[in-house]
Amino acid sequence: MHRTLLLSMMLLPGSLLVGAPAFSDTMTITPTVVTEWKPIYAEVETRDQVPSRARIGGTITALDVTEGDMVEAGQRVALIEDTKLLFQIEGIDAQLDAYGSQLVKAQDDLTRGESLAERGVISSASLQALQTNVTVLEGQITSLQSERQVVSRQIEEGEVLAAEAGMVLDVPVSKGAVIMAGEQVAMVGAGGTYLRLGVSERYADNLNEGDTIEISEGAGVIEGRLAKIYPLIQSGRVEADVEVEGLSSRFVGRRVQVRLPVGTYEALMVPQSALTQSGGLDFLMVEADGHTTEHVVVPGNTRLVDGIPYVEILSGLEAGDVVVTSHE
Repeated sequence: MHRTLLLSMMLLPGSLLVGAPAFSDTMTITPTVVTEWKPIYAEVETRDQVPSRARIGGTITALDVTEGDMVEAGQRVALIEDTKLLFQIEGIDAQLDAYGSQLVKAQDDLTRGESLAERGVISSASLQALQTNVTVLEGQITSLQSERQVVSRQIEEGEVLAAEAGMVLDVPVSKGAVIMAGEQVAMVGAGGTYLRLGVSERYADNLNEGDTIEISEGAGVIEGRLAKIYPLIQSGRVEADVEVEGLSSRFVGRRVQVRLPVGTYEALMVPQSALTQSGGLDFLMVEADGHTTEHVVVPGNTRLVDGIPYVEILSGLEAGDVVVTSHE
């Protein structure tokens, strides 16, 4: 006695077909909602690309990173030196020494003048002149010290630092090169990685944030989530970002094949094991009125349903037909 089972498979998010029946002797065919997938290529991108730029002009005397290195925020990536700044420091130090010596002498003169003024030997105007000389020298020394701090700060800014933690993607300079302030020394990719894809605008209305995306990774397939769809269409293409857990950031810019859900349609699906081949044709055993006959069919795509291969039948089969799936 054959057992008959109704095929009723409903589409759920993140899967091609859900609710596929277990194999039985026969099954009644009903239309199944199938997701239409569009294969395209996406590129691995970093969420942020932060350039590390020179803050002063000069010669690169140390280059601490190369492409592929991992850096922390604030880590030095290069050192730029400007010899003119060192000469300025030396000149300021010499002036400070000279003014320091003058200040010592002026303070001694002021001390002597105060002693003489107490005895009425010099006038108050002369004492005030001595005090003014000390004040002027102290002001000049303070000004030179401030100027020295500015130059010292410029020398410190010769250290080129990584703005964020991440991977060094590009180092367009070399040690010994002369560089101007504002030029890029290194490009750091930060914030993790994602997939950036571009798809034809004809599919724009079928894309929704949160859709499950299939990504070919090595010999297997992993799933991602459509995280962002950009509203600007350029050259007839819509750009979107896909978040993928554990996506490798070893090669930024690497192209990865993905499949996007761009629509659904109804199809008649049968287990692949129900098909037989003979003379280059495909056959299905169909049961009707207690009799079994062979129908020539045209198979389409094969899809896995709960790990079981099902074949889409393009012609030769109608909804309601009872298909024999196994033979005694």
